[in-house]
Amino acid sequence: MTDTSRVPSPPNPVAPPSDAPAAAIPTRRRVSHATRVLQSWQLYVLLAPGLIYLLVFKYWPMYGAQIAFRNYNPSAGFLGSPWVGLAHFERFIQSFQFERLLVNTLTINTIGLLAAFPVPIILALIVNQLASEKFKKFVQTVLYAPSFISVVVVVGMIFLLFSPGTGLVNNAITLMGGQSIFFLGEPGWFRPLFIGSDIWQNAGFSMIIYLAALTAIDPALHEAAKVDGANKFQRMWHIDIPSIMPVVSILFVLAIGNIFNLGFEKVYLMQTPLNLETSEIINTYVYKAGLQQAQFSYSAAIGLFNSVLNLILLVTFNWVARKSNQSSLW
Repeated sequence: MTDTSRVPSPPNPVAPPSDAPAAAIPTRRRVSHATRVLQSWQLYVLLAPGLIYLLVFKYWPMYGAQIAFRNYNPSAGFLGSPWVGLAHFERFIQSFQFERLLVNTLTINTIGLLAAFPVPIILALIVNQLASEKFKKFVQTVLYAPSFISVVVVVGMIFLLFSPGTGLVNNAITLMGGQSIFFLGEPGWFRPLFIGSDIWQNAGFSMIIYLAALTAIDPALHEAAKVDGANKFQRMWHIDIPSIMPVVSILFVLAIGNIFNLGFEKVYLMQTPLNLETSEIINTYVYKAGLQQAQFSYSAAIGLFNSVLNLILLVTFNWVARKSNQSSLW
């Protein structure tokens, strides 16, 4: 029987000898920030116009927001005008028009968002399923074309179509035995006309964004679904919609964050003395108080109040989207 206790153990091939010098550890040379900028100076040159634009037109005007807290006098300047704190904000909140302005702005934008937001998604899903490429391009052109029409022209078309005397809509109503309607003179018709024309004009532009997202879907998913016997509706529901949900989530958060910035031009052009009950919104009131009545500090306070509400909504819904595991802005 062999005595294994006297057999020497083989040397460890991994452990180096005790007298061997330690292996040299390569160290990365630290590069300064200035050196990295110089090495990528072309990228910073491309970035410079956008940064300059943001600084000049977005951040520098914030300096003038202080007139919302002063009794601004153009001859005295920003710093020479007396400081009044939150007096203009209190005046706006306590005014008799505050509730009407807030309700009109929220109502038009909320109804418009709920009615208009799904339309381009539905159009994109339908257009994406068209088999003929020529017909698909023709439909895209027809739907996208109204976005090139200016707001002034669109409002002019509304006046021509819905005029009580010579309008095409009223002529059709009278031919069918109905009574002519003064659409732009009745407060109840302002919101449907505004929201309907807005959907017609802008749905095609938003549709392009969703179509671009749909083109990123792997065609193999649709081919596999066809093999499994899925029809077009099932493929849209189980493949297309889940694939574009990140884009939908981000655009919805952006739309919520812009809910108080209702388009001023179109509302102002569609206003008449008879429909002010529902057409007067915060932006048009700021224009009238600031430029027509020269109440600069008061109108600046209202505009700042409007921007703060938008910021609160944006941050809140972005937090909700992030907590619900949806795509968010940050």
